[in-house]
Amino acid sequence: METITITADGKKEKYAELYPQIAALVEDESDLTANMANVSAALKSTFSSYSWVGFYRVVNGELVLGPFQGKVACVRIKIGSGVCGTAVKERKTIIVPDVEKFPGHIACDPESKSEIVVPLLAGSRIFGVIDVDSNHLNSFDGTDKVQLERIAEIITKKFVQSPQGTN
Repeated sequence: METITITADGKKEKYAELYPQIAALVEDESDLTANMANVSAALKSTFSSYSWVGFYRVVNGELVLGPFQGKVACVRIKIGSGVCGTAVKERKTIIVPDVEKFPGHIACDPESKSEIVVPLLAGSRIFGVIDVDSNHLNSFDGTDKVQLERIAEIITKKFVQSPQGTN
């Protein structure tokens, strides 16, 4: 049985402990869905300020809910809509300190206050996003951006190696 053990208190230190454990967790698993599920669980269990952690996959020109930890979520999001769809359209990480101030925010969870979305890019192909919400304002910063982008690279590597990535 796999476990994640984090002893650090600070955000940077937690990410520093978490990253190699996530890399090891997915290293020998080829199934992308299983890896996304475990990464979601690892992130959610490490950071108590994260109210929702999950993945949306690009399927037939829209985002479709993938593995996640948290409350029931929106199943389909149009590219360009909400924070997730905007991150896909702009092909960049988006940090939203206050979701109420984000034009077109999709409120899957009305308790969500801030959000970060990291695109999953394999070369020029975008195949999904990591979406993290918090019930607190201003929960995400440059540390989250850098570290979640590093974690996205792990998932991207597994995607490229998977049957989905060869299409």
